[in-house]
Amino acid sequence: MQPRQQTSPSTWLRVITAAGALTLLLSAPSSLAQQLASDDAAQQAFNNACRTCHSVKQGDNRLGPNLNKIVGRKAGSLPDYNYSSSMKDAGFVWDQDKLIHFMEKPDEVVSGNKMQPYGGVSAEEAGKIVAYLQAASQ
Repeated sequence: MQPRQQTSPSTWLRVITAAGALTLLLSAPSSLAQQLASDDAAQQAFNNACRTCHSVKQGDNRLGPNLNKIVGRKAGSLPDYNYSSSMKDAGFVWDQDKLIHFMEKPDEVVSGNKMQPYGGVSAEEAGKIVAYLQAASQ
């Protein structure tokens, strides 16, 4: 019977590292595909619910103000858009939660806004739209 050859710890470390790297490489296309699908779904949600009246391009105001860098912006503060007086006087800064709630039920956030007769979107769709707005504003 021949004696077993001992494997050094550094050899085991290389094997484990290689296996981990291979696992990452094999799983990357799936997660990348999921991210792209998520990005597409977010843009589609924006296109379906917002694009008729809004743009994400800075300075491109339409029926509604442009939404470029909306997260972190004071409500009613773009100098080149004619907001309703209630939006101008809203006194808050848009964050993710406030935007989602506004997209769901605009009058609950700012009564007397110009989003009439907009009916709102689901929380899930609003979340996708906020993700799209943040990605498009970078």
